[in-house]
Amino acid sequence: MERIEEQAGVVRTALGQRSIVLVGMMGAGKSAIGRLLAKALNLPFIDADTEIERAAGMTIPDMFEAHGEAYFRDGEVRVISRILDGAPCVLATGGGAWMDADTRAHASRVGISVWLKAEPEVLLKRVKRRSNRPMLKTKDPEATLRHLLALRDPVYAQADVTVGSRDVPHETMVLETLTAIAAHVTPVEQTAE
Repeated sequence: MERIEEQAGVVRTALGQRSIVLVGMMGAGKSAIGRLLAKALNLPFIDADTEIERAAGMTIPDMFEAHGEAYFRDGEVRVISRILDGAPCVLATGGGAWMDADTRAHASRVGISVWLKAEPEVLLKRVKRRSNRPMLKTKDPEATLRHLLALRDPVYAQADVTVGSRDVPHETMVLETLTAIAAHVTPVEQTAE
C-alpha cells in the first residue's frame, strides 16, 4: 500500500490537468482497476459505458439491438469527447472505443492512455461471467474474441503505456499501472559523465 501511495504521488504531480484513459478489450479489467487507480490518485472514476447508457437512456445491448453498432459508436465518440473535455479523471473506455482515430487523437492531447493487455484465455474466462457483451453474442464467442483481438491489438498498442493484465490481486495491477505511468510521465534522470 505504501508503494501505491508513493507511485500515486509521482503520477498525480506529473499528470497536471491530464486524465488517464484506460483502453483494452472487454474483460481486461479497465473498470475494476480504474476504480482503484482513481481512488489512489484522488481523481473521479468514469466508466464510459455507464455514461453512454445514461445519455442514451438504454443499455448498450439494447442500443445494439434497436439501432446497431454504428449508432452506439457515434454516441460513444461524443460521450468520450465530452468526458475528455471535462476535469481530469480516470476514464475506462469500452473495448471498441480506441478504434476511433478521433478518440485516440483527443485522448493523446488531454491524457495518458494505458492499454491493459490481457491474453485471450484470461479475457474469455472473465467475459463468460457476464452476459451483457453484445459483440460476443455469436455462435462462437471465443473465435469472435480472437478475431477482435487480431484487429484491435495493433491499435491498442498505440497507447502511451502498456500494462499486462492477468489474474493477480487488484492492488498488484494498480501498483504496476502506476509504476508504468510514472515511468512514462517522469523524465529519466540524466547522469553526469
